[in-house]
Amino acid sequence: MTQWASGLGRPHDIVFHERDGQVWVFLSEKDRVTRSRWTAGETTRGTVETVVTGLPDASLPELHGAYGHELKNLAVDSRHRVYVAIASTCNVCLSDTTSDPLRGAIYRWDWSGGSRELFARGLRNAEGLAWEPGTDTLWVAVNNRDNTPYPFDDGTGQYGKVIPEYVDNHPPEALTSVRQGGHYGWPFCNSNPDTASGLKHMPLDRDYDMNRDGSKADCAALDKTDQGIQAHSAPLGLTFFDNGELNPAWKRGALVAYHGSWNRTERTGYKVTVFPWDLATHQPTGEVDVVTGFKNPDLSVWGRPVDVALAPGGGFIVSDDFAGALYRIAATTQP
Repeated sequence: MTQWASGLGRPHDIVFHERDGQVWVFLSEKDRVTRSRWTAGETTRGTVETVVTGLPDASLPELHGAYGHELKNLAVDSRHRVYVAIASTCNVCLSDTTSDPLRGAIYRWDWSGGSRELFARGLRNAEGLAWEPGTDTLWVAVNNRDNTPYPFDDGTGQYGKVIPEYVDNHPPEALTSVRQGGHYGWPFCNSNPDTASGLKHMPLDRDYDMNRDGSKADCAALDKTDQGIQAHSAPLGLTFFDNGELNPAWKRGALVAYHGSWNRTERTGYKVTVFPWDLATHQPTGEVDVVTGFKNPDLSVWGRPVDVALAPGGGFIVSDDFAGALYRIAATTQP
């Protein structure tokens, strides 16, 4: 093992991007994004250029040193523009919706780090920014809120109460495409998996804490997410594959690493899944577990997947921040 770079401030995401025949490596830290020219096989980082500065971190006076989602995820598109997810500072709050920059949002900069623009909002904690192969469509995995009060005044006596049986499955996490100008609900609206559409393109309910009377946002007018994931799974890593790289039965798909729940009645997550892709509709068609077993029979855990990357020569690599390990998973050779 060699140390490629040092003196970094909570580095989190790394992206390789080619422009005009030169490969660049971008690195996100808690308050900035840098890049350097990449030479295959290098063991020490080259000259660093700062692309984006001033990203919000725990040093903000209003946060008093606490920023639970301080780490930054990034992506670079085919027009060489840089995208950074600025996650929420809270479970649910109004302050993130009025800050500058907004939190619970994705911003975009040009190559030089100028022309900052709000790309999308209402994304509590957008992780694993990735492009669907062959497109400029950005997809993200989203960690949604916890301890959601029951939002329906339906005579059951549950209205406004935090009920474990409801919280366990609401709101779902998300795997979704993101459009410019989109608003995906947080903290005012939550996806509802209990309709005929199931976990696909779910309608949005008013959040009891933030939007009880509907005055903060019209949930029916906001963007629906493409694909729900079991609530509290904590999806983090997202990587696309193509050309049947993992299994001949899957021409294209998305690998998603689930870090696992912390407050669900029964633990969920702690695995890596595949979402096979419909090439015509550009949508996931289902969910298949591909790496499991991180939970022990007594429901304790020995591993928590964080990220996933395709491996040279086939298969993929999973990082685990609980065990402090990397695992290489071989590709399936038979359909």
